[in-house]
Amino acid sequence: MSTAGSDIRVPPGALRRAHAGVVVTFALTGVVNGILVARLPGLAAKLGLDAGKVGILILTWGVAATVTMQCVRWLVAAVGNRALLRVGAPAVTVAVGLFGLSPSYPLLLAAAACFGVTSGVAETMMNAQGSLVERLSGRPLMNGLHAGWSTGAVTGGLLAALLAALHVSYTASVVAVAVCALPVALAVGGTYLDEPAEEETSEGRRGLPASVYVIGAISFLGLLLEGLVADWSGLLLHGDLHASEALAALAYPAFELATLTGRLFGDRLRVRLGGRSLLAAAGGATAAGVLVVVTAGSAPVAIAGFALTGLAVCVVVPLTMSLAGTVAPGRSDAAIAQVSAMGYSGLLVGPVVIGFVAEASTLRTGIGLTTVAALLIAAGSRAVPAHDAHHRTTED
Repeated sequence: MSTAGSDIRVPPGALRRAHAGVVVTFALTGVVNGILVARLPGLAAKLGLDAGKVGILILTWGVAATVTMQCVRWLVAAVGNRALLRVGAPAVTVAVGLFGLSPSYPLLLAAAACFGVTSGVAETMMNAQGSLVERLSGRPLMNGLHAGWSTGAVTGGLLAALLAALHVSYTASVVAVAVCALPVALAVGGTYLDEPAEEETSEGRRGLPASVYVIGAISFLGLLLEGLVADWSGLLLHGDLHASEALAALAYPAFELATLTGRLFGDRLRVRLGGRSLLAAAGGATAAGVLVVVTAGSAPVAIAGFALTGLAVCVVVPLTMSLAGTVAPGRSDAAIAQVSAMGYSGLLVGPVVIGFVAEASTLRTGIGLTTVAALLIAAGSRAVPAHDAHHRTTED
């Protein structure tokens, strides 16, 4: 079995193992992220951190991840995505353990930087590995892989809630998950595939096509919209719509459940519609979801709007990773690294911008402005390649 335009030949059994391995990698990364984020209150209580210090902590690992993703573009040309992922995925689990073991805030910041660096490597390279498996399989797989991440994140969050309910300490919870995840991360490394050496050695000497940066901009907008729900949904419901804390807390799980559902069906939709049409539809439907949120007169309606937003925007980032793997033949890993770096910065910039707008006017206004981002995704879809190898036309 081989990809179009490539001399890679992989036995079907090895391809199936690689597919399973990259699904596990996505899920495992989601689990450790889920438990780390869900148990942040426990970390704050352990070290006596206020909201400002927690914010700096999150910013530290976000900036470290973004910078690393940009650097990986050049590093992967020399090393290859398989080797980097074999190091990056286990290193993420070790970095999570360092969070649990850090006895002071300075050491915690160092652990956050380590987590950001290792996450930057792992998340970029697992997308690159997923793109390679997708191209070898000849069918869309990226939404399903990201569904694995969503499943892992939800599982990690639920596990964190269970451990907290059982009064298991923050340190014991996080370290136990890291210890269990490390051998799994090491084991799946043997399933990964590698790009041909001649493709990787040439990519560092040539610039990437402009389409990579357009796709990166769309990824930026998609992750900006995902970040707004994680950071602002509870505040909107509790502060503006006067929902109870328990009801306000339902917005994010509703969004995540809708995201998981959409990603489970996203690859099938891509086959039917094509990447360009699916991006355009996702952008328009996301704008509609945000409008429901900002015009809602009650918490249940706003929660439904957040769910619609998740159901629509969830396909954007997987699609951009998949498209990045095809628009720069011979430089797929570098293209995905560039798109990852641009996309991840949306998670950092978006909530900050919304916060500034909310402070100057209202939170509804800040969230409402993100409809522009959603409409730009729809408009930007016209700039992505019209031909999609995974689109089944009527003639097929």
